[in-house]
Amino acid sequence: MNYKFVFKRLGYVLLTEAFLLIFPTLIALYKNENILPFIYTILLIIVFGGLLSLIKVKKDSFYAKEGILITTLSWIALSIFGALPFVFDGAIPSFVDAFFETVSGFTTTGSTIISNVEVLPKGILFWRSFTHWIGGMGILVFVIALLPMSNDNSMHVAKAEMPGPFVSKLSPKLSVTAKWLYGIYLSLTVLEIILLMIGGMPLFDSVVHAFATAGTGGFSIKNSSIAFYNSKYIEYIISIFMILFGINFNVFFLILMRKFKQAITNEELRTYFIIIIVSVILIMINISSLYSNIEEAFRLSFFQVSSIITTTGFSTADFNLWPMFSKIILFVLMFFGACGGSTGGGLKISRVIIMFKKLMKDLILTVHPKSIKKVKLENKTLDDDTISGVGFYFVLYCFIIVVACLIVSLDNFDFETTITSVVTCISNVGPGFSVIGPMGNFAAFSDLSKIVLSLAMLFGRLELYPILLLFSPMVYLKNRRFRN
Repeated sequence: MNYKFVFKRLGYVLLTEAFLLIFPTLIALYKNENILPFIYTILLIIVFGGLLSLIKVKKDSFYAKEGILITTLSWIALSIFGALPFVFDGAIPSFVDAFFETVSGFTTTGSTIISNVEVLPKGILFWRSFTHWIGGMGILVFVIALLPMSNDNSMHVAKAEMPGPFVSKLSPKLSVTAKWLYGIYLSLTVLEIILLMIGGMPLFDSVVHAFATAGTGGFSIKNSSIAFYNSKYIEYIISIFMILFGINFNVFFLILMRKFKQAITNEELRTYFIIIIVSVILIMINISSLYSNIEEAFRLSFFQVSSIITTTGFSTADFNLWPMFSKIILFVLMFFGACGGSTGGGLKISRVIIMFKKLMKDLILTVHPKSIKKVKLENKTLDDDTISGVGFYFVLYCFIIVVACLIVSLDNFDFETTITSVVTCISNVGPGFSVIGPMGNFAAFSDLSKIVLSLAMLFGRLELYPILLLFSPMVYLKNRRFRN
């Protein structure tokens, strides 16, 4: 294990966070708010990050286990230091609560412990939403774009951080791929800001809500979320952009390269849109009697389906009050999540497709044992390791949910609250049902449950394995077979 390399890169990541904290500091300064919480945090990060970055590294080469350790430690360190402005400001006095809120921000979950966000200073609100934007594409991808790793093994870092069963490069150099990804990410964010302002949303509100949409996070600066603006235009714009940010960014790259046919025929993309369309229609029909006209039922259904499947978590209606049929659909969508290679959470549509095709293959083989049936995705035959890996991922996903539910159940909330609190956190969705519905929050949970749910968010955002491997002896063993 090349520990010096790991801690040196961790220092670079922390210094990047110190740089990013300048932006909320400037917002606070402009609004004549207290900037000391940000200054104190920046200075602390510079001290720790600076000392780590000064470590002299003899060997620049690294392997998968170093990549895993860099990724996991970076996300934990970012969340710990990122929580400090909330504590220093007094906006969230409890460090456990501040840590929960910050992890929720960076992992783009959107679960909150804050009951009244509208009383918070603008600088704090900006940082809270900015964590979504930073975490959406991945802070380490950002660092790779600015400070390319020494060799192509930087792909180990990207694989540990980027969501989905596959991680592909858009160009031979990963640093160039990272720049392309952030270029697309930034362009879509700016476009949404402009369109929201056209709809009458103030500049500051447009920026923070665009951050939350881009990161598919869902932190709003209004207690009633997007419903506060009472604007059909704004609801439709945010719905569309939530869906866009739930698409694999490789598709946008293909469109930019004018490979339209390859982009449109993407199997995961087609399935993603089919699930959205079917879910919107079913919920619209189910809730139509609750609203004055079909357009309102469609708009609310479209917004909420877009919000849940992309794991954003914005709301325009209290879906706690919807019929059980609609709530079950939304609950299933929490598991599905968005496309691999997007900013969304959940299992990812690609994994759902693979599991469904594997099930169909097994059913056919049961009836016709001698038939030859291959599992394909995007017209490519998947090897047995990939298929079994997806199956094991699902089993592990469910196992972590069960264990987390058992611990959270010690708080003695009702079944609906307990199970959806874990599912919404590990799927990085945000709201759940009952106590933690769109009009509720996680403030009533114990510190133990908040720590467990914070870990669930990190498990979901980092796709389970990096967090598990952090505690595995094989990562630290001096054995060559664990290098690659």
